[in-house]
Amino acid sequence: MTVRRTGPVPTGRARALPDGRALPPTYGSLARGASALVPGTLFALALGGGMTLGPGEGREVLFGRNRPEVHVCLGEDDPQVSRHQGTLTHRDGRWWVSNTGRLPIRCPGGRLLFPGEEPLPLDTGYTPLFVGGSRGREHLLEVFVTDAEGGHRAPRHEDVTRPPRVWTLTDQERLVVVALGRRYLLHEPRPQPLTWRQTAALLAEVRPAENWTDKRVEHLVNGVRVRLSHDGAPGLTREEVG
Repeated sequence: MTVRRTGPVPTGRARALPDGRALPPTYGSLARGASALVPGTLFALALGGGMTLGPGEGREVLFGRNRPEVHVCLGEDDPQVSRHQGTLTHRDGRWWVSNTGRLPIRCPGGRLLFPGEEPLPLDTGYTPLFVGGSRGREHLLEVFVTDAEGGHRAPRHEDVTRPPRVWTLTDQERLVVVALGRRYLLHEPRPQPLTWRQTAALLAEVRPAENWTDKRVEHLVNGVRVRLSHDGAPGLTREEVG
């Protein structure tokens, strides 16, 4: 089968994929789902179109700004996006995303995939990937990997809404954590947590009779981290965040 593309035939590193199929810009969001006869089929879509490709060891789909040299063009008019921003590769029975550009790729959950990092595995279903661009722009690459059910889920209109996981803090722990992260709660641009000393000073101003010190703040916050991490809360330890 000949590849039908939405732009020029790729040259250089982006060789034509024999059983790939182009997706037009009018295809519609992959968030609505996608279906294929073969489980593990990849769909990749950007503003200017995309492609779908079945699984196979070593298969690659390149994405980036330089339309003639990639399979999926992303951020075509934004020079801050790399010409070859990343690669979707099939190996060991699943698809992986790697970053070959200069900017990080933002993955679900706020995870940033930096250039040169080990590739991240893609789950079945829908995965949005974002690349930041010029003047605050963000370029979306939608990825969908089908499963044995064909990529569709039955509507569940009448199901009871599942509550989110909740971890309980004492009043004192809640007070300290709120003070520590007040810049995030105020939605300040590029927020950072307060230092132990700044947090203690703020608490001493609010609760002057409670003898707040930076050591006391550190002890309370570290206790919350350890307890919640042991209970399954992610991203609270140095080993997890680096």
